[in-house]
Amino acid sequence: MEAHSTLQEDANPKTGVEHSIVAGARVAGRGGVQEAFSPASAVAIGAFSLLDETQTPQAAAAAAAAFGEWAATSFSVRRRILDRVRTVLVEEAESMAVLISREQGKPVAEAHLAEILPALDHLKHLASHAEEILTPQETEPAVFLIGHKQARIEFKPIGPVLIITPWNYPFSIPLTGIAAALMAGNSVVLKPAPATTLIGLAIGDLFARAGLPPGVLNVVACDDTVAASLVKDPRFRKILFTGSVPTGRRIMASAAGQGTPVTLELGGKDPAVVCADADLERAASGIVWAAFLNAGQTCASVERVYVEEAVADVFITKVIEKTKAIRMGDPLDAGTDMGPLTLERQRAIVEGHVEDARARGARIETGGQRPEGPGHFYPPTVLTNVDHTMAVMRDETFGPVLPIMRVKTVDEGIRLANDSAYGLTASGWTSSEATAEKLERELQAGVVTINDHVYTFSEPTSPWGGIKASGIGRTHGSLGLREMTQPKYVARDMSRGGEVWWYPYGPEFKNMMAGALRSFHHPFILARLFALSKLSLSKRYLARGRKLRVIPDLFKLF
Repeated sequence: MEAHSTLQEDANPKTGVEHSIVAGARVAGRGGVQEAFSPASAVAIGAFSLLDETQTPQAAAAAAAAFGEWAATSFSVRRRILDRVRTVLVEEAESMAVLISREQGKPVAEAHLAEILPALDHLKHLASHAEEILTPQETEPAVFLIGHKQARIEFKPIGPVLIITPWNYPFSIPLTGIAAALMAGNSVVLKPAPATTLIGLAIGDLFARAGLPPGVLNVVACDDTVAASLVKDPRFRKILFTGSVPTGRRIMASAAGQGTPVTLELGGKDPAVVCADADLERAASGIVWAAFLNAGQTCASVERVYVEEAVADVFITKVIEKTKAIRMGDPLDAGTDMGPLTLERQRAIVEGHVEDARARGARIETGGQRPEGPGHFYPPTVLTNVDHTMAVMRDETFGPVLPIMRVKTVDEGIRLANDSAYGLTASGWTSSEATAEKLERELQAGVVTINDHVYTFSEPTSPWGGIKASGIGRTHGSLGLREMTQPKYVARDMSRGGEVWWYPYGPEFKNMMAGALRSFHHPFILARLFALSKLSLSKRYLARGRKLRVIPDLFKLF
């Protein structure tokens, strides 16, 4: 690992105090002023005021007031807003990337790669395909007696949506969630993480400049204790949360009191299984990038590797060489590969995992010790001789640590990969189609990739989310967009007369229902047809039934 360059944070200090965006206006918070600090230099880069507990409800009220009119807009109106956001973002991509780098800590190039480009791709995809995805679906009744009715499923806006987002991807995660909510016809309140509030407010500015009506998107700066009241606000009809498992569980419990549905994208302890027939150069390069991207602060980072014994020595040597070549330093320097961790408390967790592993017999191949100087830097670290007694193999590290464990077989690797409370993503590395199919089938995760990792977050058609403790529901893709709606079943019958099941009942109806059960569900086809003939010739059916529909609807009996 190479140390790289001198910090440049003092060159352009940000002045002034930013305020929350509520109903299209800047609202000065009464909860005090908080400075935003660079995680690379500890230099203040700006400040923002905090809303207090009496002010945050104003954002929910603004979203509720704006919802009806926005829900009534056409897809073409919503599409134009997203297209304008994309235009503004393309023009200001560099300045936005610099802001992300300064407040969150990832290198500017990585801000373009992992934050801005995915946001642009999702904006384009949603603008182009949301109407198609949310078009009402005609559905054919499956029951013989109601086969004459028309029916469809509509996807209606759900209402004001509360979006709570983390500090590790403070631009792409909130922006893609906001875009999906808006295209589905919802209004939004965004609560960004305290550590990256300036970026959240900048997102609000983007949509305001694109012409989004006041109140449709509100951005609130407040501390987490005040934010807890937002979760309990009954005006929100959906909560989208991305963050840690403990916080996600608290949000789910609070939301349950109001019956508010939640989508939770939580943590991961994502495994990679490296098979003996893998392209080891590709596997080492891909896993090193997936482990140390964003200084390992990615819920889908590779956090543990299981490599077959036959190729373990070669693979580990390649990983160590590639890890040592990573240039850690000033995220504003174009030559930097990896910046600091965003929070000091996160660095402490990383250090704790490494020290626990060392104490239990792990070997530190490179890294493993914080550097001197300002900022929350921690070097990319590779561990070997690890096992599942160590926290680094069980608990989410969320930092630049890559533990590698040798296994005898692919089956052992899959078993250990699945031996986790988490299940966000997993990857397998192999040159065999048969082994790839086995890995795809048996790895337990919301996303499984072969010979790559992490990248599917950036693919707009790919649903994103996990199983087990890694979350509930999906974002992105058609599944994620539809989670921003409430399905509505609509049925129509324009025929005259009554239905055969309407009052009065009587003995004839009782006999008719007994025959209907045999018609629809008798295990033998001939018995079904015989019962159907009796049913269709009954007086009640002849009087009320749709006699001409009998033949076309016969397929529903089989």
